[in-house]
Amino acid sequence: MSYETISVTTDRRGVATLTLDRAGKHNSLSARMIDEITVVAQALGADPAVRAVVLTGAGASFCAGGDLGWMRDQMEADAETRFVEARKLAMMLNTLNEVPKPLIGRVQGQAFGGGIGMCAVCDIAIAADHAMFGLTETRLGLIPATIGPYVIARMGEAMARRVFMNGRRFGADEAVRLGIVAAAVPADMLDAAVEAEVTPYLACAPGAVARAKRLARRLGPPITLEIIDETIRELVACWEGQETQDGIAAFFDKRRPGWVQ
Repeated sequence: MSYETISVTTDRRGVATLTLDRAGKHNSLSARMIDEITVVAQALGADPAVRAVVLTGAGASFCAGGDLGWMRDQMEADAETRFVEARKLAMMLNTLNEVPKPLIGRVQGQAFGGGIGMCAVCDIAIAADHAMFGLTETRLGLIPATIGPYVIARMGEAMARRVFMNGRRFGADEAVRLGIVAAAVPADMLDAAVEAEVTPYLACAPGAVARAKRLARRLGPPITLEIIDETIRELVACWEGQETQDGIAAFFDKRRPGWVQ
């Protein structure tokens, strides 16, 4: 099956590679990409022939976060549409987080906003050492809402609060210290490092791996439907707020928003 915004391949061992494939848009998360990722993650999770999944991006970026055109559409939409679209985003992340296969992030380039969320839903992520990171939402008058539960679960509150609100960009070494990625390696060693994470799973019982992952999720910070709904309400509230209106408009007008000192 072909897709517009992603590509999927599976090798003879059952290792699937899910590639975000909007390189010209830095793999930003559009409505179509959100839908396609959700469908593919569900299919890979249900396929007994799939033993592990590698999540990566095409081109120079892993994922630059939410597509700004999509966000602008939400601000212009009615309340019901805003909630529906925010829920699609939230449930895409939840689907990736709960896929019953090892999910290994191959972070070959920058990961901003939702891109850090995509790292956080992986069981482990390895980055190229030139990659840049940032929870940049507050620069636009937004907050890391739907990605929040996964970012906090990955980093812990204390580490997350170092970067959750200030919008600053940071390098791969700091991403390792924060726990976003497990390691940063030279770009020419990235595939080998990812393969080193994939290979051990091929010697493990797939059912036991899935059960162990499910148990780890239950023992970790709870990410319930109630928590997910709260993140949706927070995101929609931002879309409806004046700061986000000003922030998105400033981005498209190539000017600084009014709060910049």
